[in-house]
Amino acid sequence: MDTADVYAAGESESLLGQVLSGCRDNIVLATKFHAPTGKGPNDAGQSRLHLMRGLEDSLRRLRTDHIDLYQVHNFDALTPVEETLRALDDAVCAGKIRYIGCSNLAAWQVARALGVSALRGWSAYASVQACYSLAVRDIEREILPLAIDQHLGLMAWSPLAGGLLSGKFGREGGTDANARRMHIDFPPVDTEHGYRVIDAIRPVAARHDVSPARIALAWVLAQAGVTCAIVGARRAEQLRDNAGALDVVLTDQDLAELDAATKLAPSYPGWVQATTNAHREKFLR
Repeated sequence: MDTADVYAAGESESLLGQVLSGCRDNIVLATKFHAPTGKGPNDAGQSRLHLMRGLEDSLRRLRTDHIDLYQVHNFDALTPVEETLRALDDAVCAGKIRYIGCSNLAAWQVARALGVSALRGWSAYASVQACYSLAVRDIEREILPLAIDQHLGLMAWSPLAGGLLSGKFGREGGTDANARRMHIDFPPVDTEHGYRVIDAIRPVAARHDVSPARIALAWVLAQAGVTCAIVGARRAEQLRDNAGALDVVLTDQDLAELDAATKLAPSYPGWVQATTNAHREKFLR
């Protein structure tokens, strides 16, 4: 289960703490810190002071003595990464954290942190949490290859693109006036691109006789390097439908159609490396 200290001003952690009472040992519990939790100068960021305060507050709200995965929630340009990593390592050594991870970082920021941890012998990031869906495939350029190369877990957040791929939206508009996507464009998706993605998902969903949401989630789970997808269902029936994605096995045809409609345009230096490697392989054959 994944949450963060900033969600609903801490209420998300408090409610989760109540739910986990009596079943804590059966749950992998993850939370995050970084965003402002107050108005003071030390109420945000990744300084040792804010980290230690935030960790204790999260432990209290979650009603637990340890967090399985504690993640930095964003990039902090003001705090030296050495200070953050040393504080996280101290918390791991104290038994308050089992593993550390990061979310919303660029690939170079993750790589630098991994290098510092290796150099100092400190606990290193075990996972990255990043936005990933058929409509938002940006991480395939740098972050996903890094995660695979460094054997990091990858947790995909917003795998339905904020509900855009849930089946409630299309060129004809939305079918649920209360859907969050009706009120906020997050994560941001170009409208026409979003429609093309939805148009590609629907025939695949029809072939499997399942909801578009299940196909979108099944695609994320089928990608190399992905450990899990974080869903945010509001109703029990939505959660049951999302969980059904685990039973969907996409065919080669399904994957090819979805990839053709949503793949990223070539970018530098990727297209140079791909061309060079292709010539080299041809020569070696």
